[in-house]
Order: sequence, then C-alpha cells, then structure tokens
Amino acid sequence: MSDSVWTPAAIPSLIGRRAIVTGANSGIGWHTALELARAGAEVVLPARSATKGDEAAARIRRDVPDARLVTGLLDLADLASVRAFAAQLVAEDRPLDLLINNAGVMALPTRTLGPDGYEMQFATNVVGPYVLTGLLMPLLLRAAAPRVVNVSSSAHAGGGPVPLRDLNCANGYKPMQAYARTKLANLLFTRELQRRYAGRLLVAASHPGIASTNLAAGTTVAMKVAVTLLKPLIQSASAGAEPSLMAATAPDIEPGGYYGPAGLLGMRGHPARVVASPLADDVAAARALFDELERLTGVRYPAA
Repeated sequence: MSDSVWTPAAIPSLIGRRAIVTGANSGIGWHTALELARAGAEVVLPARSATKGDEAAARIRRDVPDARLVTGLLDLADLASVRAFAAQLVAEDRPLDLLINNAGVMALPTRTLGPDGYEMQFATNVVGPYVLTGLLMPLLLRAAAPRVVNVSSSAHAGGGPVPLRDLNCANGYKPMQAYARTKLANLLFTRELQRRYAGRLLVAASHPGIASTNLAAGTTVAMKVAVTLLKPLIQSASAGAEPSLMAATAPDIEPGGYYGPAGLLGMRGHPARVVASPLADDVAAARALFDELERLTGVRYPAA
C-alpha cells in the first residue's frame, strides 16, 4: 500500500456499481453506505424493520439528494429472513459488485438463542453472513470485479484456540470470549473464501478500531465501563467506517488482507493494512470452519 493517508475522498467513482451493506441503518454501516452512495453506487440498505431502513435512507438523502438507495428487510440472526432477503435479490437477476458484511452484536450479557437455535453472537456475526454471502455468490460472480468485505474486530486475537470449538457456547458462555471467537471466525472465513475464489473474487476484512456506535448498548456492565473509560480515545463512527470503505474501494487491496486504523495501538486513525493474529492464518482451521457452517446451514457455495 501507499504511504499516503487514505480518506474517503480517495473513493473512485462507483457509478454503475451495486453494493449491499448490512447494518446500514446506524453507526459504521450507515457511514459506509453514505460514502458509497456519495461515490455514485446504488446501495441496498437492509434493516430489521422497514421503518429503520427508510429512516436510514432519508438521512443519506439529506447529504446526497440524488442517492440511489434500495431498502430491504434482513435479520441476520434469523435464517428465514436471510433466505427471503437473498431470494428477492436473486429474483432481480442483477450482478452484485460489493457485499459488506458489517452488522454484528457484541458481548451479550447472557447466552441467548436466535430463532434457529444458535447463540445470538454466533448467529448474527457468523452464521447469517455465511448464508447471505453464499446465497448471493451467483450475483457476485456475475460482476466484473466483485468484492466481499467482512468486518471483524481487534478482539479476534482473544478468540482462540483454533480450530474453533463450541461456537454455539453450549458448554459455557463468557460474553467477551464468545464475541472474540466470532470475530476470529470472520477472519478465518475471509481467508478461506479468498482461497476458494482466488482470481474471481476479492475478499478482505476490516476492523473499525474503537468507534462511537451503538454496539455496546446491549453488552455487559463491565464492557460498558470499559467503553466509558476509553471514551477519550474513541473515534467517530464515520472514522470507524474508513477501513471498510478502503477495503471495499481502494485499487491495491491485498486479497485476504486485513485493514484497520493505523493510529494509536490500532484504536483510531486513518486506515491501512494491519496485521491479524497468527490464529487467523490457520488454513486447516479456516477450512474446518467453512465446512462446519456448510453442514449446519445446508448452504453450499457454487464453484468459482
């Protein structure tokens, strides 16, 4: 990568490109969608309710009056919702240039199961994105230069050991450990997806550093205290979106690369390529995770 500082001003024209940003109704996802729309992309804004999607679109249009936006209903923790959302897009039969798997939940205080019986962090952060990406893969492979960006976290370094075990937390639940495991899974998924579609699809991961979002709203008391103590170091949600935007649009992104803030301890600053934990480089663990998700969901990815 160049030594120059990257900002959203470097995003090239995206006119004629179509993008999906999950979790686009607030925080980092909203700012990601805003900048993609500003660059001319048609942006699909899925949300868990029509009201949230419409409000997000209205706020983008205040800044970008001619934004090309489409809203949709999507709850990543509910595979019926994921399948319905994907089916609508597949029925439209249009290429998809960019998928940013941004939505997530963090360190829920108690083990809670989603509609399909998966622990909510595993369901939202891992299972849902796996199914969504797989079902949309035929559309991605029809695009000229498709990309997938998976939003992870610096917390992934605490997600080991690998291969990953007990992702559903059936044998005990520790909120932050469960979250870290899902974020490591995001990186393993990124690397395995890139290996499977090398030369046909560019896949990268990002992390926002410590950014001001509503992610901590439903977390543990200890995590809320930690966020309060770190408040002087917290950067804006718009700054937190920069690594995702860089990974999604910069011309010299490394296949399977990981992008995050280049400033203070990786917590803030403009984005650059950063180093993931060695845990994320375990090829056998990545393959085992992918195979396990296929077994759990029945979603088999098409051949490249």
